[in-house]
Amino acid sequence: MYQLIIFDWDGTIMDSAMKISNCIQASARDVGLAVPTTEQAKSIIGLGLFEAMRHLFPNINEAEISAMVDAYKHHFVTADSTEQKLFDGVEEGLRALNDAGAVLAVATGKSRAGLDRAFNALDLKHHFVTSRCADETRSKPHPQMLHEILDFTAIEPKKAIMVGDTTFDLDMAANANIAGLGAGYGVHSEQMLIDSKALSVQPNFKQVIAWLLDGRVEKAYD
Repeated sequence: MYQLIIFDWDGTIMDSAMKISNCIQASARDVGLAVPTTEQAKSIIGLGLFEAMRHLFPNINEAEISAMVDAYKHHFVTADSTEQKLFDGVEEGLRALNDAGAVLAVATGKSRAGLDRAFNALDLKHHFVTSRCADETRSKPHPQMLHEILDFTAIEPKKAIMVGDTTFDLDMAANANIAGLGAGYGVHSEQMLIDSKALSVQPNFKQVIAWLLDGRVEKAYD
C-alpha cells in the first residue's frame, strides 16, 4: 500500500512533449548545431536542461551548452506557441488521490521557475505537499530528489511509488529503492518502461489513477 505518490511532470501530467522538442530544435538552429529529429529531442525529456543538452550534443563545449540552455528558455517561455495541456483526467485524478489520504509530490526535470509557472497557470500546486526540480538537486536518474521528498514527508521508501513516462523516472525510483509505475502514454515505449522495472505500465492517466486506487493506496497520516 502506497502513502506517497510522486509524479513526473512533462509526459506524465502535462502533454508537453511536442513543445519541448520544438523548442530544442529551434534552439539548435539558433546556436548553429545540427538539429535533432523530433524523436531524438523527445528522448531526453525528463533530464535537467544541462544534462539533456550534453546527452543530445555530446561533442559541444560548455559555452555552447549554456547558449543552448538560454535559447531553449527563450523559446519555451516567449517565442514558441506550441500548445501544451494537461492529460485527460489529471485534475479529477489528483483530487481522488487526495481524498484517499495519499500524499502527492512532483519530481521533475523542469526548472523551479518552469514548474512554478505551470503550477500558477493551472492552479494545481495545492494537490502536492512538495516538489523537487532538476536545478535544485541532481538530475534524474540520480535519486537525490526522491531522497529529499522522502525526508520531507517522513514516509518510508516501501510506502512510496514514482509515476513517470521515461526510463529516467523509473531508474531514479529504482536507485531510491522505491516502486515505479509506468505512464505508457509519454515519450518512452512500454517495453523500455518494463525493462526499467515498472510494476505496471498504464495506457493513460485515468488508468494510472484506477491502478493506484485499486487497493494500492492508504492514508498517509492520522
